[in-house]
Amino acid sequence: MIPRYSRKEISKIWQPKNKFQIWLDIEILICEALNKSGKIPDSALKNIKKKAKFDEHRIDEIEKEVKHDVIAFLTNLAENIGEDARFIHQGVTSSDILDTCLSIQIKQSLKIIISELKKLINELRKISVKHKKTICIGRSHGIFAEPTTFGLKMLGKYCEFKRSYERLVEAEKNISVCAISGAVGTFANIDPKVQEYVSKKMNLQSEKVSTQIIPRDRHAHLFSTLGILASSIENLSVEIRHLQRSEVREVEEFFSTKQKGSSAMPHKRNPVLTENLTGIARIIRGNVIPSLENISLWHERDISHSSVERVICPETLILTDFAIHRITDVIKNLVINKHKMKENLNKTRGLYNSQRVLLKLIEKGLTRENAYRIVQNTAMISWEKGKEFFELLKNDEKVMEKISEEELYEIFDIKFHTRNIDSIFKKVLRK
Repeated sequence: MIPRYSRKEISKIWQPKNKFQIWLDIEILICEALNKSGKIPDSALKNIKKKAKFDEHRIDEIEKEVKHDVIAFLTNLAENIGEDARFIHQGVTSSDILDTCLSIQIKQSLKIIISELKKLINELRKISVKHKKTICIGRSHGIFAEPTTFGLKMLGKYCEFKRSYERLVEAEKNISVCAISGAVGTFANIDPKVQEYVSKKMNLQSEKVSTQIIPRDRHAHLFSTLGILASSIENLSVEIRHLQRSEVREVEEFFSTKQKGSSAMPHKRNPVLTENLTGIARIIRGNVIPSLENISLWHERDISHSSVERVICPETLILTDFAIHRITDVIKNLVINKHKMKENLNKTRGLYNSQRVLLKLIEKGLTRENAYRIVQNTAMISWEKGKEFFELLKNDEKVMEKISEEELYEIFDIKFHTRNIDSIFKKVLRK
């Protein structure tokens, strides 16, 4: 992954040094388990633990010759350990090491991602509560609809990301598995107790049935979950991007003192962060399909999934971490323009009360069709000629013969539209 979209902590997880260290940890745990069953002498285990070390550059040199990464690693260990190296990797296959290692790397990455996701959820909660009663116009198809509050908008995002959190916790549990079952998963050459031992030591579940590899539906579940999370990040980003448009300007990404927008136009303040996140979401989501295709492998194993995962695993997890961190920062520093929200609300000239007028006319005995026609005709005049909807209704004989002026004023009370906001928040945020 390119440094521009990588954060240091999670990037380290996918560096060769960490990978090789996990391989070594797994191999030593296997030796410990075999020692407990009398397959490896105490002296040999002691020597292995003492001398087992690896050299990244040396592994690369060996791999160029043998064309196999795990064999290169084992060869390097043998160079350092000596004769007792013959006890390492007994009865297991490279996939046992690779897949269990991948589970650990993913688990390490998800620990960071879930922690960052909690921070985002907390920021969305705070901005929701702060702007619970900040009235703005709601939009349907991009067109003025009825009033809502900015807090309610953000509360919806809060709930959305909480669902992603729950899905991600489940996906982490599902992917956190260990398989040390041998060439085709039969445990023919390795005692099942070894897998149980390694699983327990590494805080992983023991895979109940594997082939030569851990079943890839587990990985597809994770990537699908990350794809949904990325889409939620894009959903929030697109909302902000729209609200920052010049003709809207209800919210804006924070613009620092020395920041510059356009190289050509000094007046520009562009939503570059949320635009960037929209693009990143496409990459994360694009990696879902390869993960689904990885489920279908030949018989007990082929390696068509391997090249895919070498790319999509680090890329997707690193990008997800970056994206969550960035959108959290955007929300934390978001500029809220209440006056523009009020201004845009007023641009409707009261048209957002059209449904209330419609329902009142139906209540007074008109058919829905006739009531709709009356309200729509008046609304179109307001829309096209820029006249206040209230005044047009007040001067409409068909309306006023059914609705009193006092009732009309009541219909246009904006508090009606926010009367259930408190109960919605209470339902969502109650402990």
